[in-house]
Amino acid sequence: MNIREIVAGTPPHHWILLALFLITFLYQTGMYFLVYNKVPQYHRKIGRAFKGKISIIICAKNEAENLRCLLPKVLQQDYPEFEVVVVNDSSTDDTEQVLMEMASQYGHLRYTSIPEDEKLKRGKKLALTIGLKAARFDHILLTDADCYPVSDQWIRKMASHFSARHRIVLGYGGYEKRKGLLNILIRYETTFTAMQYLSFAILGKPYMGVGRNLAYQKALFFENKGFAAHYHLASGDDDLFVNANATWENCVVEFSPISHTRSVPETSFRSWIRQKKRHLSAGSHYRKGSRIRLASEWISRIILYPVLIWICVSSPWKIPVASLFIVLLIIRLSIFKKTMRRLKEKYLLLPSLLLDPVFPVILGILWISGRFDKKYQPWK
Repeated sequence: MNIREIVAGTPPHHWILLALFLITFLYQTGMYFLVYNKVPQYHRKIGRAFKGKISIIICAKNEAENLRCLLPKVLQQDYPEFEVVVVNDSSTDDTEQVLMEMASQYGHLRYTSIPEDEKLKRGKKLALTIGLKAARFDHILLTDADCYPVSDQWIRKMASHFSARHRIVLGYGGYEKRKGLLNILIRYETTFTAMQYLSFAILGKPYMGVGRNLAYQKALFFENKGFAAHYHLASGDDDLFVNANATWENCVVEFSPISHTRSVPETSFRSWIRQKKRHLSAGSHYRKGSRIRLASEWISRIILYPVLIWICVSSPWKIPVASLFIVLLIIRLSIFKKTMRRLKEKYLLLPSLLLDPVFPVILGILWISGRFDKKYQPWK
């Protein structure tokens, strides 16, 4: 059977499937070449490094053990002048005692505590706002109580970008490698998300950052009324703030290896699902352009794989379509591997073969189910 006969005998629905595949193939190829490839290719333009005073803010709720083990790595940074402000949000464990002991040992550690109030529904945003008001310096670096910098140069690298023009610095916060499927899932999602938001920021379209490693000017926060626009939401203290205030001009990225932070990962699927639902709930409040870009990428992957399978099973175009998909697979694996290398992530390349088609489905299910969750979700 020649090409003319195949074309003449192809039912209309097969043409529709072929068109869908080609559209999603071209979209995904373009995303990897034109967007995601920015992280492997990125080279910082060297300028005069900022060396001013820095306030590090950490919000903690029942984090006594993490603070005892991890806070010294923040307090022992190699930087001329900085303070660490910890906000204890109504902890019921030994957080207060741990902070009291450490404050007597480290003169640049300050802390404040929020009393328990069962009538008041509040999240991390209140604790963070209190920390920002308490900070003595105008340049702020954020991380979490279950995070730690991988080197003593963390402050120096993140703060070095501040200038009259650059008021927001997006960093990379990864997770510790542990055994198990959940850990692979967490680290893959973190790496892929970082590849997205760092690449778009490099392109001048910043849309989010992560509170595990994020810096901005205190004045910028209060000039734009802080979290007022989304204070009622349980999430968004990092990504919604960046989405609303970051521009191509005032935002810059820093993801050199010594600027990374690592976090203690969730150990139960239930906790991870609750965390992901909380984070996904913020996405619908992004700016319109950000929502369109992220939704388009998500939908393209949702469509690509079922259409590919359908064509390979029942369509006469299976060989050329399979060949194109192999090309896309090589491009994707190559760029994702380079991104992993830049972000110092390991052992995710092979799992990504399965997670790339599966993860959009997982996020879709969590997003839909989260729309029916009426109960207030605390940040810890």
